[in-house]
Order: sequence, then structure tokens, then C-alpha cells
Amino acid sequence: MGPVTKVFNDPIHGHIEMHPLLVRIIDTPQFQRLRFIKQLGGTYFVYPGASHNRFEHSIGVAYLAGQLVKALKERQPDLGIDERDVLCVQIAGLCHDLGHGPFSHLFDAAFIPRTRPGIKWKHEDASLKMFDHLLKSNGLEDAFGNYHLNLNDDIIFIKEQIKGEPLTPEENQGWPYKGRPREKGFLYEIVANKIHGIDVDKWDYFARDSYHLGMQINFDFTRFLKFARVCNIDDEQKTICTRDKEAGDLYDMFHTRYTLHRRAYQHNVVNGIERMITEALVLADPFIKIRGTGGRSRRMSESIDDMEAYTKLTDGVFQKILWSTCDDLKEAQKILQKVVKRELYKCIGHVRPEEEREVKKVVPLDYGMKEENPIDKAWFYRKDNQNQAVKIPKAQVPQLLPERFKEQLIQVYCKKIDGKSVEAAKKLFAKWCSDKKLTALRVDDDNTAPEPNLKRQQQ
Repeated sequence: MGPVTKVFNDPIHGHIEMHPLLVRIIDTPQFQRLRFIKQLGGTYFVYPGASHNRFEHSIGVAYLAGQLVKALKERQPDLGIDERDVLCVQIAGLCHDLGHGPFSHLFDAAFIPRTRPGIKWKHEDASLKMFDHLLKSNGLEDAFGNYHLNLNDDIIFIKEQIKGEPLTPEENQGWPYKGRPREKGFLYEIVANKIHGIDVDKWDYFARDSYHLGMQINFDFTRFLKFARVCNIDDEQKTICTRDKEAGDLYDMFHTRYTLHRRAYQHNVVNGIERMITEALVLADPFIKIRGTGGRSRRMSESIDDMEAYTKLTDGVFQKILWSTCDDLKEAQKILQKVVKRELYKCIGHVRPEEEREVKKVVPLDYGMKEENPIDKAWFYRKDNQNQAVKIPKAQVPQLLPERFKEQLIQVYCKKIDGKSVEAAKKLFAKWCSDKKLTALRVDDDNTAPEPNLKRQQQ
């Protein structure tokens, strides 16, 4: 039987038809692993609808990447976008999250820094390694060739998109990417846009996460698809733009990001649970062994160096620890038993300092570019000149817009949850706030997050 397309019935995008090569990638152990990694990590323990996984998100990103690049190809034939470009962009969208570990960002943001403090590692690094492993271990190099993709420029192009930047830094000031020339540089903005953050990865997880969390959002990515064009910044550089009148909708997009972080991703109960899971994984790390390349046993923290071992590491490690009969895992097991029984660390207060402070653990809330306004980095075009990229001053957007684009939130927890310990911790917290001249924010009995402080003003 020859290569066939496959249709996925997705709750967000409807019926998605996947190219045969993408189907070959999906039907590998390395990609199927994503079925067992929660998209939102510990958030599922607070929001019961947030049961979706990296698997469906990755398919959604591949679909949206294809929709955007195909729209540009059809709308502007002079750009020279060919079928190889389209397929490479779709593959990058499909494979961009291959490197996520158990409970998604918990693994690279909390577990690895505590177990491998001497290394700088992000899940994108593992995505590149896992992509190579996927190709070699499943013999897909020939399949890529059958669809006229080469193992030099095209593979490099896919990996550059996954990483979101050049694979190796260039010493000169020329074009740093190897996979595609400067005239097609706009293709690097589709999957992971490190310039201003407007990319299809965000479009999918905004829509998918809000759907599963049961939250309404205002941003509609289909409008961007309708108005997207590639415009000239100067004689050499091109970029993907949208109409100037859509600037307000893009502010809605970044406010959506902030809202999802405040209400769900950085919810104080979520952060407390993820802290507990992290502590359990750290305690279990010396005793959980995973068979890797050549039969070598790897710790969880070592599996990032061996993709055969990493392929076997998923959220299932939670159950492995929880039901283990190994005495060495008892301390980790006790913590996870508390998670299951909802004997959770108690959040005793929040502090939102006016100035940025150096603290051990701070919850950042922003529009995606720290203290900067991401729209200042975006480009637009006007109706009377659809080929020239322009900037839109903030004052021209007829909306209530933020004064600030970043804030810190310090959350304080008490591990002992008996009434006496919690009351003592609250008094110590109040004294600390008084000494630091900070105002403590009330925490409701149900541990809901405090209201936002990104003030808005009329322009």
C-alpha cells in the first residue's frame, strides 16, 4: 500500500488532513510518546478539563503552519514559495515539541535545573536531538527523499525552525541561517517567532488551552491568516505583516497570553502542585533507571543525553513512583500521595513588588517579551501600499492599552498544612512584607489567584 494522507478530527481545527510524510513521522515511537505528556503539566490537577497532551497540540501547530505558508504562497506567487518550503514548515510545526519531558515545562524549568545545575538546557535542544533520532531509528531518510526533500538544506531548515534561531552562531554579520536564503527569511517567522512572538505555536495553544480550561478568549487567529502578507522592510529584508487595522487584535493576542498565565499556568495551586511533583522527581532521580542506547541505564536527569532513553520518559513516571514497592522511593512516594489526596502545600500569600527584585522563585507575568511591548517589534502594511512594511505607533490604536508589560508575583507557601503551622507562617510572611515595605495580597480560601495589576489607560 502506497503513502496515504490521514484525517484527524480535531476539536479545535476540525478535520485536519495530513501529508503522507507527516503521517510517517506521527506513526513513530518518538512522536507517539507525546500522547503521554500533558500539555499543561500540573495544571490538570486543578483544571480537570486540561487533560490534553503535546500530541494533539503538535498536530495543530503543523496544521496552522501549513495554513499560513499556503496562504502566503497563494496570495503572493512572486515569493517563490514551493512545495518543499510548505512541507518543511509543516514538519517543523509537527516536531517542534518532541523534546518536552514529563509534565512539559516543569521538566526543563524546574527538574533539570535542580538535578543538572551545571548545564544550560531547554526542551528545544532535546527536540533537535529527538528529531535526528526519529529519522535514523525509523529509517525515514529515504522517505524524505521520496518527497524531494534533501538531508542537507531541508533538514537544516526544519531544525532551524524548531530551535527558533540559527543552529550555530555566525561570527560575521551576514545572513545567519543555512536552510533558506535571506529572500525566504520570512519562513522562519511562522513556527517559532523570536522577534515578537506572533507565531502559529501560540495560536494553537491559546485556542486549545482555553478550550480545555473552559475559558473564553478574544483573539481570533483566522483574521491574521486572512490579512497576512509578506512585505519589504528594506531592499534586502522581508517579513510577515498584517493590516494596520489589526493592531488592536494583536494586543488582544498578547493579553490572552497574560490572562492564561495569570488564571491557569501560574495559578498558585498549580504552582504548589508542580513544586511538589518536582520535589518528588528530584528525590526519585537516583533510583529511577531507564534503559538507553546499548542497554546502558540512565537516570531521568541523564536521559536528555540519550534519546533512546528519553523516548521512554513520560508523565507515566508519576504512577511509577506512586505505586512503587521500592524502599528508595518512599520519600518521593509520600509527596505524590499528598498530591493525590489533595494535602497540598498551602499558599499563604502573594506579593507584587513595584520594582523587580532578586528572589529565589518569582512568577513572571508579561506579554511575552518581558518589559517590552511586543507590538513595537511587529510590522504592518497599509491598504494603499500592501508591499511595504510599516510600524504602528501605540497612540494610533483606539483601545485601552497597558501602561506596563511585565510584573512580578511572589507566591509564598507553607509545606505544613495544619492550622497552627499555617497561622505561624502567615505571621512571618506579614512581618517579612512589613520589613520589605511590601503589601501582601489576600489569598482566598479556595487559593484563587489575585487580580491582575497591568493597569490600562486610554490612549
